[in-house]
Amino acid sequence: MKYSIPQTLERIAKIINCDYKGDAYFPVLGMNEIHVVEPGDIVFVDHPKYYNKALESKATIILINKEVECPEGKALLISDDPFRDFNTLTVHFNPFISSNAMISESATIGANTLIQPNVFVGNNVVIGSDCIIHPNVCLYDNTVIGNNVVIHSGSVLGGDAFYYKNRPEKFDKLISGGNVVVGDNVDIGALCTIDKGVTASTTIGEGTKLDNQVHIGHDTIIGKRCLMASQVGISGCVIIEDFVTIWGQVGVKSGITIAKGTEIYAQSGLGHSTGENKKYFGSPAIEARARFREMAYINKLPEIIDKLDKLK
Repeated sequence: MKYSIPQTLERIAKIINCDYKGDAYFPVLGMNEIHVVEPGDIVFVDHPKYYNKALESKATIILINKEVECPEGKALLISDDPFRDFNTLTVHFNPFISSNAMISESATIGANTLIQPNVFVGNNVVIGSDCIIHPNVCLYDNTVIGNNVVIHSGSVLGGDAFYYKNRPEKFDKLISGGNVVVGDNVDIGALCTIDKGVTASTTIGEGTKLDNQVHIGHDTIIGKRCLMASQVGISGCVIIEDFVTIWGQVGVKSGITIAKGTEIYAQSGLGHSTGENKKYFGSPAIEARARFREMAYINKLPEIIDKLDKLK
């Protein structure tokens, strides 16, 4: 999430009431999660396991809960609770604004686009030309839809990320400040849910087709011309490259990369990155040929046991 006006380190420290290390006028251009940070961004870290990863990332401002040496060319914000303060900054720079109309006055809708009854179009939504948005679709604030897109009834684009910190007294939610971006020539089936990014965009690439009841988690990036059948569930922060096919009821772990041309057979559970143009099956999923060999061996077990019994 980039700020509309560049900030300074001192200004950010005042907003969250914390100490800082670095030049008071050190530039702060935005804030992002660790996997999408760029120079000028704030990243937060609150666990020793990830200190080095954050300090060595592309982010130039680290919101951290420990006094550490400041890396050269960077700045630190020292907080007793970075998670809380990251939320404070999200709310400050991207506050929730209630809508008072089914189609917001700030929305932009392209030529020849058809909006069916009971569609909600939030603030600053952009919809391209020649689209069809069927009844009861919900497009949350800042969603961007390309040209020639079809979205079927009941789908929700831009719901909050499923991202919580487990505190002793409760689950504490990380506030989502990102959005959803859908490319040209995308079809989205009925009752799909596509969560917005925590600080960046959840992206559906050009020509991709989603069946009914598909869920896409926050900050996932889907490439061009992918196919996903019904009841696929993609976790957050997954990279799905071009021409990937995922069949029904597949579950995908967060933070992995599904390589170009991968095919995942139905009812598989994928917990690791894949190789290009390979096929996977099973739970946990492995290459399909290896899984089918395993299944063939298992099917022979009764015959083997029967032969062994006869030898006794």
